[in-house]
Amino acid sequence: MAKNFKRHIVQIISSIGMNGYFKGFTEGKIFKEKSKMVCVPILNCYSCPGALGACPIGSLQAVIGSIRYNFSFYVLGFLSLVGVLFGRLVCGWLCPFGFIQELLNKIPLPKIKVKEKLHDVLIYLKYVVLVIFVILLPLMGALTSDMGTSDPYYCKWICPAGTLEGGIPLVLLNKDLRSAAGFIFAWKVSILVIIVVLSMSIYRVFCKYVCPLGAFYSLFNCFSFYSLQVDKNKCISCNACTRACKMNVKVYENPNSGECIRCGECIRTCPLNAISKGFKHNGIKNIPLKEHITTQE
Repeated sequence: MAKNFKRHIVQIISSIGMNGYFKGFTEGKIFKEKSKMVCVPILNCYSCPGALGACPIGSLQAVIGSIRYNFSFYVLGFLSLVGVLFGRLVCGWLCPFGFIQELLNKIPLPKIKVKEKLHDVLIYLKYVVLVIFVILLPLMGALTSDMGTSDPYYCKWICPAGTLEGGIPLVLLNKDLRSAAGFIFAWKVSILVIIVVLSMSIYRVFCKYVCPLGAFYSLFNCFSFYSLQVDKNKCISCNACTRACKMNVKVYENPNSGECIRCGECIRTCPLNAISKGFKHNGIKNIPLKEHITTQE
């Protein structure tokens, strides 16, 4: 906890700041003022009683799933701006559900290391979720519906963050919703339970393999303004950074992998301070492993 203290403080402040409508937790009602028209940069359920802003994935589905709108330029533009500036930094420092998974992983239970070949396949699942459940199904539903609207398929059938932050609190606090809860709610609770159990043994399992927002931001990691850099003159390829990375990134080969959430663990671990982070790096460049080995020889 101590080595991640600063990051955890930021995560706590972010979680409280984006869910600061405390009255909603006592009344079982959703905040509906003008700030709900603004997207937050992370996965944070619109239906959470305390949520002050809108979830970008939910907003994207809402607009795609209605023929009344041509395209979700605002949502897509906002997410692209965040991606270009920070990449997945927001995943590692701001996301409440990511923070919850990290806390669950601190429970002293045996940890599971997913085999590299399986991990390399599973990381593409989140892109499948993004394309099919966030984009294609809402779009096809809107085009084929007589009403010109479609369900937000990801939110309705998958999102464990929405179940934890919105579904369960509202059902517990609202008698009418408790009586109306049926198969879909039970299904989503089951998904949440699976994610919670797996998170105790696998670090950020949802972020690694399922999160569609993480999939979107990962597309920007390799060229975002905020980045990691490896100094080729200091790196000795000791592999300490890779062993320390809980997101299974080979840092000294590809410091700006789409899987990197910019947590900084590799920077703290490097014995020669060869890894740096930030918006400017004074000409220090990333270097592929093969080139580095050739240089050393």
